[in-house]
Amino acid sequence: MNVNVIKPQPILGKTGMLFFLVIISAFPPLTIDLYLPALPSMVEVLNTNQSMVNLTLSSYFVTYAIGLLFWGPLSEKFGRKPIVLIGILGYILASILCAMSANIEQLIAARVLQAFAASAVTVVSTAIVKDIYSGREREKIMATIMSLVIIAPMIAPVIGAFLLQIASWRMMFVALAIFGAFAATLALCYQETLDKKYVGSVLRSWGRLTVIIRNPRFAALLVIFSITPMALMGFLAAGSYIYINDFGLTEQQFSYAFAFNAMCAAFGPMIYMRLSRYITVKRIITLCFVFLSVAGILTLTIGHLSPIIFALIAAPATVVIITMKVPGTNLMLDQQSHDTGSAVALIQFCSMTCGALGMLLVSLSQESLIKNLGLIQLSVGIIGAILWLLVKNKPFVTDKLLKNK
Repeated sequence: MNVNVIKPQPILGKTGMLFFLVIISAFPPLTIDLYLPALPSMVEVLNTNQSMVNLTLSSYFVTYAIGLLFWGPLSEKFGRKPIVLIGILGYILASILCAMSANIEQLIAARVLQAFAASAVTVVSTAIVKDIYSGREREKIMATIMSLVIIAPMIAPVIGAFLLQIASWRMMFVALAIFGAFAATLALCYQETLDKKYVGSVLRSWGRLTVIIRNPRFAALLVIFSITPMALMGFLAAGSYIYINDFGLTEQQFSYAFAFNAMCAAFGPMIYMRLSRYITVKRIITLCFVFLSVAGILTLTIGHLSPIIFALIAAPATVVIITMKVPGTNLMLDQQSHDTGSAVALIQFCSMTCGALGMLLVSLSQESLIKNLGLIQLSVGIIGAILWLLVKNKPFVTDKLLKNK
Protein backbone atom coordinates (compact mmCIF):
# COMPACT_ATOMS: atom_id res chain seq x y z
CA MET A 1 0.00 0.00 0.00
CA ASN A 2 1.31 3.43 -0.93
CA VAL A 3 0.90 5.51 2.21
CA ASN A 4 1.75 9.19 2.23
CA VAL A 5 2.62 10.21 5.79
CA ILE A 6 2.46 13.93 6.43
CA LYS A 7 4.62 13.73 9.55
CA PRO A 8 7.74 11.63 8.84
CA GLN A 9 8.55 8.87 11.31
CA PRO A 10 12.34 8.44 11.19
CA ILE A 11 12.36 5.40 13.47
CA LEU A 12 9.06 3.65 12.70
CA GLY A 13 8.81 4.55 9.02
CA LYS A 14 5.57 4.21 7.03
CA THR A 15 5.05 0.49 7.62
CA GLY A 16 6.11 0.73 11.24
CA MET A 17 3.69 3.59 11.81
CA LEU A 18 0.82 1.52 10.45
CA PHE A 19 1.88 -1.40 12.68
CA PHE A 20 2.02 0.93 15.69
CA LEU A 21 -1.52 2.17 14.97
CA VAL A 22 -2.76 -1.41 14.71
CA ILE A 23 -1.15 -2.37 18.03
CA ILE A 24 -2.54 0.56 20.03
CA SER A 25 -5.95 0.12 18.37
CA ALA A 26 -6.00 -3.52 19.51
CA PHE A 27 -6.08 -2.71 23.24
CA PRO A 28 -9.92 -2.90 23.63
CA PRO A 29 -10.56 -6.23 21.83
CA LEU A 30 -7.59 -7.92 23.48
CA THR A 31 -8.48 -6.64 26.94
CA ILE A 32 -12.09 -7.75 26.57
CA ASP A 33 -11.88 -10.95 24.56
CA LEU A 34 -8.82 -12.69 25.99
CA TYR A 35 -10.60 -13.76 29.17
CA LEU A 36 -14.10 -14.36 27.75
CA PRO A 37 -13.64 -18.17 27.86
CA ALA A 38 -12.91 -17.89 31.60
CA LEU A 39 -16.07 -15.98 32.55
CA PRO A 40 -18.25 -19.01 33.40
CA SER A 41 -15.48 -20.71 35.43
CA MET A 42 -14.52 -17.49 37.25
CA VAL A 43 -17.93 -17.55 38.95
CA GLU A 44 -16.89 -20.66 40.90
CA VAL A 45 -13.18 -19.86 41.29
CA LEU A 46 -13.82 -16.44 42.82
CA ASN A 47 -16.80 -17.71 44.85
CA THR A 48 -19.19 -15.17 43.36
CA ASN A 49 -22.09 -15.03 40.91
CA GLN A 50 -22.53 -14.38 37.21
CA SER A 51 -23.70 -10.80 37.71
CA MET A 52 -20.55 -9.87 39.65
CA VAL A 53 -18.31 -11.47 37.03
CA ASN A 54 -20.17 -9.57 34.31
CA LEU A 55 -19.35 -6.38 36.22
CA THR A 56 -15.72 -6.89 35.19
CA LEU A 57 -16.98 -6.30 31.65
CA SER A 58 -19.61 -3.62 32.15
CA SER A 59 -17.48 -1.61 34.60
CA TYR A 60 -14.66 -1.74 32.07
CA PHE A 61 -16.85 -0.26 29.35
CA VAL A 62 -18.32 2.49 31.53
CA THR A 63 -14.91 3.57 32.87
CA TYR A 64 -13.36 3.30 29.43
CA ALA A 65 -16.04 5.58 28.00
CA ILE A 66 -15.54 8.20 30.73
CA GLY A 67 -11.77 7.99 30.31
CA LEU A 68 -12.10 8.84 26.63
CA LEU A 69 -13.63 12.21 27.52
CA PHE A 70 -10.82 12.82 30.01
CA TRP A 71 -7.89 11.93 27.74
CA GLY A 72 -9.14 13.07 24.32
CA PRO A 73 -9.01 16.84 24.99
CA LEU A 74 -5.72 16.42 26.89
CA SER A 75 -4.13 14.96 23.76
CA GLU A 76 -4.90 18.30 22.07
CA LYS A 77 -3.31 20.19 24.96
CA PHE A 78 -0.16 18.12 25.61
CA GLY A 79 0.23 16.12 22.40
CA ARG A 80 -0.47 12.53 21.40
CA LYS A 81 2.80 10.94 22.58
CA PRO A 82 2.72 11.90 26.30
CA ILE A 83 -0.87 10.72 26.62
CA VAL A 84 -0.29 7.38 24.90
CA LEU A 85 2.79 6.68 27.05
CA ILE A 86 0.94 7.51 30.28
CA GLY A 87 -1.94 5.28 29.17
CA ILE A 88 0.26 2.31 28.33
CA LEU A 89 2.21 2.48 31.61
CA GLY A 90 -1.04 2.69 33.59
CA TYR A 91 -2.39 -0.26 31.60
CA ILE A 92 0.62 -2.43 32.44
CA LEU A 93 0.27 -1.66 36.16
CA ALA A 94 -3.49 -2.34 36.10
CA SER A 95 -3.02 -5.67 34.29
CA ILE A 96 -0.58 -6.81 36.97
CA LEU A 97 -3.09 -5.79 39.67
CA CYS A 98 -5.81 -7.80 37.87
CA ALA A 99 -3.58 -10.87 37.92
CA MET A 100 -2.95 -10.42 41.66
CA SER A 101 -6.61 -9.90 42.64
CA ALA A 102 -7.68 -12.07 45.56
CA ASN A 103 -11.43 -11.60 45.10
CA ILE A 104 -13.99 -10.29 42.63
CA GLU A 105 -14.11 -6.83 44.23
CA GLN A 106 -10.37 -6.34 43.77
CA LEU A 107 -10.60 -7.58 40.19
CA ILE A 108 -13.39 -5.12 39.38
CA ALA A 109 -11.35 -2.26 40.88
CA ALA A 110 -8.26 -3.26 38.89
CA ARG A 111 -10.35 -3.53 35.70
CA VAL A 112 -11.62 0.02 36.28
CA LEU A 113 -8.00 1.28 36.41
CA GLN A 114 -7.15 -0.83 33.37
CA ALA A 115 -10.05 0.66 31.41
CA PHE A 116 -9.13 4.24 32.34
CA ALA A 117 -5.56 3.71 31.15
CA ALA A 118 -6.58 1.89 27.96
CA SER A 119 -8.90 4.73 26.97
CA ALA A 120 -5.89 7.07 26.76
CA VAL A 121 -4.22 4.71 24.30
CA THR A 122 -7.10 4.15 21.92
CA VAL A 123 -8.40 7.73 21.81
CA VAL A 124 -4.93 8.78 20.64
CA SER A 125 -4.80 6.06 17.97
CA THR A 126 -7.76 7.44 16.03
CA ALA A 127 -6.60 11.03 16.53
CA ILE A 128 -3.23 10.13 14.97
CA VAL A 129 -5.03 8.73 11.92
CA LYS A 130 -6.84 12.07 11.50
CA ASP A 131 -3.53 13.93 12.02
CA ILE A 132 -1.84 12.07 9.18
CA TYR A 133 -4.45 11.09 6.60
CA SER A 134 -7.51 12.63 4.94
CA GLY A 135 -10.42 11.71 2.67
CA ARG A 136 -10.31 8.42 0.80
CA GLU A 137 -6.77 7.72 2.02
CA ARG A 138 -8.00 7.93 5.60
CA GLU A 139 -10.75 5.45 4.77
CA LYS A 140 -8.18 3.03 3.34
CA ILE A 141 -5.97 3.29 6.41
CA MET A 142 -8.93 2.96 8.79
CA ALA A 143 -10.16 -0.10 6.88
CA THR A 144 -6.69 -1.66 7.00
CA ILE A 145 -6.32 -1.00 10.72
CA MET A 146 -9.79 -2.33 11.53
CA SER A 147 -9.24 -5.49 9.48
CA LEU A 148 -5.92 -6.18 11.19
CA VAL A 149 -7.21 -5.27 14.66
CA ILE A 150 -10.06 -7.75 14.28
CA ILE A 151 -7.43 -10.49 14.25
CA ALA A 152 -7.14 -9.77 17.99
CA PRO A 153 -10.65 -10.96 18.95
CA MET A 154 -10.21 -13.83 16.51
CA ILE A 155 -7.17 -15.24 18.30
CA ALA A 156 -7.68 -13.82 21.81
CA PRO A 157 -10.33 -16.34 22.99
CA VAL A 158 -8.30 -19.20 21.50
CA ILE A 159 -5.21 -18.03 23.39
CA GLY A 160 -7.35 -17.49 26.48
CA ALA A 161 -8.75 -21.02 26.32
CA PHE A 162 -5.22 -22.39 25.87
CA LEU A 163 -3.97 -20.42 28.88
CA LEU A 164 -6.85 -21.86 30.91
CA GLN A 165 -5.59 -25.35 30.13
CA ILE A 166 -2.02 -24.70 31.28
CA ALA A 167 -2.60 -22.04 33.94
CA SER A 168 -5.33 -20.05 35.67
CA TRP A 169 -7.27 -17.01 34.50
CA ARG A 170 -4.57 -14.85 36.12
CA MET A 171 -2.13 -15.70 33.35
CA MET A 172 -4.40 -13.91 30.88
CA PHE A 173 -3.76 -10.59 32.61
CA VAL A 174 -0.03 -11.31 32.75
CA ALA A 175 -0.20 -11.74 28.97
CA LEU A 176 -1.93 -8.36 28.68
CA ALA A 177 0.83 -6.73 30.74
CA ILE A 178 3.43 -8.19 28.36
CA PHE A 179 1.45 -6.87 25.39
CA GLY A 180 1.42 -3.43 27.03
CA ALA A 181 5.20 -3.52 27.43
CA PHE A 182 5.59 -4.26 23.72
CA ALA A 183 3.27 -1.36 22.84
CA ALA A 184 5.31 0.94 25.11
CA THR A 185 8.46 0.12 23.13
CA LEU A 186 6.75 1.17 19.89
CA ALA A 187 5.34 4.31 21.50
CA LEU A 188 8.82 5.44 22.47
CA CYS A 189 9.78 5.25 18.78
CA TYR A 190 6.74 7.27 17.66
CA GLN A 191 7.30 10.95 16.79
CA GLU A 192 4.59 13.47 17.68
CA THR A 193 2.08 14.11 14.86
CA LEU A 194 0.04 16.96 16.36
CA ASP A 195 0.97 20.16 14.51
CA LYS A 196 -0.62 22.75 16.78
CA LYS A 197 -1.37 22.19 20.46
CA TYR A 198 -4.28 23.83 22.24
CA VAL A 199 -3.02 26.93 24.06
CA GLY A 200 -5.87 27.32 26.55
CA SER A 201 -6.02 25.88 30.06
CA VAL A 202 -6.70 22.24 30.86
CA LEU A 203 -10.24 23.09 31.95
CA ARG A 204 -10.83 24.95 28.70
CA SER A 205 -9.52 21.99 26.72
CA TRP A 206 -12.21 19.79 28.31
CA GLY A 207 -14.72 22.52 27.52
CA ARG A 208 -14.08 21.96 23.81
CA LEU A 209 -16.22 18.83 24.14
CA THR A 210 -19.33 20.99 24.52
CA VAL A 211 -18.36 23.07 21.48
CA ILE A 212 -18.17 19.95 19.33
CA ILE A 213 -21.37 18.37 20.60
CA ARG A 214 -23.22 21.57 19.74
CA ASN A 215 -22.30 21.04 16.08
CA PRO A 216 -25.66 19.72 14.77
CA ARG A 217 -24.10 17.91 11.80
CA PHE A 218 -21.65 16.04 14.00
CA ALA A 219 -24.31 15.33 16.62
CA ALA A 220 -26.78 13.88 14.08
CA LEU A 221 -24.24 11.42 12.71
CA LEU A 222 -23.04 10.64 16.23
CA VAL A 223 -26.50 9.43 17.24
CA ILE A 224 -26.87 7.24 14.16
CA PHE A 225 -23.53 5.48 14.29
CA SER A 226 -23.34 5.17 18.07
CA ILE A 227 -26.29 2.83 18.43
CA THR A 228 -24.86 0.02 16.28
CA PRO A 229 -22.35 -1.15 18.95
CA MET A 230 -25.33 -2.10 21.13
CA ALA A 231 -25.84 -5.18 18.96
CA LEU A 232 -22.15 -6.04 18.82
CA MET A 233 -21.46 -5.62 22.54
CA GLY A 234 -24.65 -7.47 23.36
CA PHE A 235 -23.24 -10.44 21.49
CA LEU A 236 -19.89 -10.12 23.29
CA ALA A 237 -21.57 -10.12 26.69
CA ALA A 238 -23.91 -13.03 25.99
CA GLY A 239 -21.84 -15.11 23.57
CA SER A 240 -19.88 -17.22 26.05
CA TYR A 241 -22.99 -18.02 28.12
CA ILE A 242 -25.04 -18.88 25.02
CA TYR A 243 -22.41 -21.18 23.55
CA ILE A 244 -21.22 -22.79 26.80
CA ASN A 245 -24.34 -22.84 29.02
CA ASP A 246 -27.19 -22.94 26.46
CA PHE A 247 -25.60 -25.03 23.69
CA GLY A 248 -23.24 -27.05 25.90
CA LEU A 249 -19.98 -26.21 24.10
CA THR A 250 -16.66 -26.50 25.90
CA GLU A 251 -14.52 -23.43 26.51
CA GLN A 252 -12.23 -24.46 23.64
CA GLN A 253 -15.17 -24.99 21.27
CA PHE A 254 -16.55 -21.60 22.23
CA SER A 255 -13.21 -19.99 21.38
CA TYR A 256 -13.42 -21.49 17.88
CA ALA A 257 -16.97 -20.24 17.40
CA PHE A 258 -15.92 -16.79 18.57
CA ALA A 259 -12.87 -16.89 16.29
CA PHE A 260 -15.15 -17.70 13.34
CA ASN A 261 -17.24 -14.64 14.15
CA ALA A 262 -14.15 -12.44 14.32
CA MET A 263 -12.72 -13.91 11.12
CA CYS A 264 -15.90 -12.96 9.27
CA ALA A 265 -15.84 -9.49 10.83
CA ALA A 266 -12.28 -8.96 9.58
CA PHE A 267 -13.65 -8.82 6.04
CA GLY A 268 -16.10 -6.02 6.90
CA PRO A 269 -13.81 -3.02 6.27
CA MET A 270 -12.42 -4.51 3.06
CA ILE A 271 -15.91 -5.39 1.88
CA TYR A 272 -16.82 -1.73 2.33
CA MET A 273 -13.76 -0.51 0.40
CA ARG A 274 -14.56 -2.80 -2.53
CA LEU A 275 -18.30 -2.17 -2.57
CA SER A 276 -17.79 1.59 -2.40
CA ARG A 277 -16.18 1.44 -5.83
CA TYR A 278 -19.46 0.34 -7.37
CA ILE A 279 -22.20 1.27 -4.88
CA THR A 280 -22.73 4.63 -3.23
CA VAL A 281 -21.71 4.89 0.43
CA LYS A 282 -25.23 6.03 1.28
CA ARG A 283 -26.69 2.81 -0.13
CA ILE A 284 -24.10 0.63 1.60
CA ILE A 285 -25.01 2.10 4.99
CA THR A 286 -28.73 1.69 4.26
CA LEU A 287 -28.25 -1.96 3.29
CA CYS A 288 -26.22 -2.61 6.44
CA PHE A 289 -29.08 -1.44 8.66
CA VAL A 290 -31.52 -3.58 6.67
CA PHE A 291 -29.32 -6.67 6.99
CA LEU A 292 -28.97 -6.08 10.73
CA SER A 293 -32.76 -6.02 11.04
CA VAL A 294 -33.00 -9.30 9.12
CA ALA A 295 -30.35 -10.83 11.39
CA GLY A 296 -32.46 -9.81 14.39
CA ILE A 297 -35.52 -11.57 12.97
CA LEU A 298 -33.50 -14.72 12.27
CA THR A 299 -31.98 -14.71 15.77
CA LEU A 300 -35.45 -14.46 17.29
CA THR A 301 -36.96 -17.23 15.15
CA ILE A 302 -34.26 -19.85 14.53
CA GLY A 303 -31.20 -18.71 16.50
CA HIS A 304 -31.94 -21.13 19.34
CA LEU A 305 -31.99 -24.27 17.19
CA SER A 306 -28.25 -25.02 17.16
CA PRO A 307 -24.88 -23.37 17.77
CA ILE A 308 -24.09 -23.57 14.06
CA ILE A 309 -27.26 -21.71 13.07
CA PHE A 310 -26.67 -19.13 15.77
CA ALA A 311 -23.07 -18.61 14.59
CA LEU A 312 -24.17 -18.27 10.96
CA ILE A 313 -26.55 -15.47 11.97
CA ALA A 314 -24.25 -13.71 14.43
CA ALA A 315 -21.33 -13.53 12.00
CA PRO A 316 -23.10 -11.56 9.22
CA ALA A 317 -24.63 -9.27 11.87
CA THR A 318 -21.13 -8.50 13.14
CA VAL A 319 -19.87 -7.96 9.58
CA VAL A 320 -22.46 -5.28 8.76
CA ILE A 321 -21.79 -3.46 12.05
CA ILE A 322 -18.05 -3.37 11.35
CA THR A 323 -18.67 -2.41 7.71
CA MET A 324 -20.55 0.71 8.79
CA LYS A 325 -17.80 1.79 11.16
CA VAL A 326 -15.39 2.94 8.43
CA PRO A 327 -17.68 5.39 6.58
CA GLY A 328 -19.46 6.39 9.78
CA THR A 329 -16.29 7.38 11.62
CA ASN A 330 -14.88 9.13 8.57
CA LEU A 331 -18.06 11.15 8.04
CA MET A 332 -18.08 12.26 11.68
CA LEU A 333 -14.42 13.27 11.64
CA ASP A 334 -15.02 15.29 8.46
CA GLN A 335 -17.53 17.47 10.32
CA GLN A 336 -14.69 18.86 12.49
CA SER A 337 -11.59 20.58 11.10
CA HIS A 338 -10.12 21.12 14.60
CA ASP A 339 -10.29 19.52 18.06
CA THR A 340 -9.68 16.06 16.65
CA GLY A 341 -8.87 14.54 20.04
CA SER A 342 -12.12 15.80 21.54
CA ALA A 343 -14.14 14.68 18.50
CA VAL A 344 -12.63 11.19 18.67
CA ALA A 345 -13.31 11.09 22.42
CA LEU A 346 -17.00 11.86 21.85
CA ILE A 347 -17.29 9.30 19.05
CA GLN A 348 -15.74 6.54 21.11
CA PHE A 349 -17.50 7.61 24.31
CA CYS A 350 -20.95 7.35 22.74
CA SER A 351 -20.02 4.09 21.04
CA MET A 352 -18.82 2.51 24.27
CA THR A 353 -21.74 3.88 26.29
CA CYS A 354 -24.26 2.41 23.89
CA GLY A 355 -22.22 -0.79 23.83
CA ALA A 356 -22.39 -1.00 27.63
CA LEU A 357 -26.16 -0.42 27.42
CA GLY A 358 -26.41 -3.30 24.97
CA MET A 359 -24.51 -5.55 27.38
CA LEU A 360 -26.88 -4.55 30.17
CA LEU A 361 -30.04 -5.09 28.11
CA VAL A 362 -28.99 -8.49 26.80
CA SER A 363 -28.31 -9.66 30.37
CA LEU A 364 -31.64 -8.54 31.88
CA SER A 365 -32.97 -12.08 31.63
CA GLN A 366 -30.33 -14.82 31.74
CA GLU A 367 -32.91 -17.40 30.63
CA SER A 368 -33.55 -15.70 27.27
CA LEU A 369 -30.18 -14.38 26.10
CA ILE A 370 -30.75 -15.35 22.46
CA LYS A 371 -34.14 -13.65 22.39
CA ASN A 372 -32.73 -10.53 24.02
CA LEU A 373 -29.92 -10.36 21.47
CA GLY A 374 -32.36 -10.73 18.59
CA LEU A 375 -34.52 -7.90 19.89
CA ILE A 376 -31.49 -5.63 20.18
CA GLN A 377 -30.35 -6.43 16.64
CA LEU A 378 -33.82 -5.82 15.23
CA SER A 379 -34.36 -2.58 17.14
CA VAL A 380 -30.96 -1.12 16.23
CA GLY A 381 -31.45 -2.06 12.58
CA ILE A 382 -34.87 -0.42 12.29
CA ILE A 383 -34.09 2.72 14.32
CA GLY A 384 -30.73 3.19 12.60
CA ALA A 385 -32.27 2.83 9.13
CA ILE A 386 -34.96 5.42 9.88
CA LEU A 387 -32.49 7.96 11.25
CA TRP A 388 -30.06 7.41 8.37
CA LEU A 389 -32.79 7.90 5.77
CA LEU A 390 -33.57 11.27 7.37
CA VAL A 391 -30.01 12.63 6.93
CA LYS A 392 -28.37 10.71 4.08
CA ASN A 393 -29.29 13.34 1.44
CA LYS A 394 -28.35 16.35 3.56
CA PRO A 395 -25.49 18.50 2.17
CA PHE A 396 -23.19 17.83 5.14
CA VAL A 397 -23.31 14.14 4.19
CA THR A 398 -23.33 14.25 0.39
CA ASP A 399 -20.69 16.99 0.11
CA LYS A 400 -18.21 15.10 2.28
CA LEU A 401 -18.82 11.83 0.42
CA LEU A 402 -18.16 13.53 -2.92
CA LYS A 403 -14.98 15.18 -1.58
CA ASN A 404 -13.59 11.85 -0.39
CA LYS A 405 -13.90 10.13 -3.73
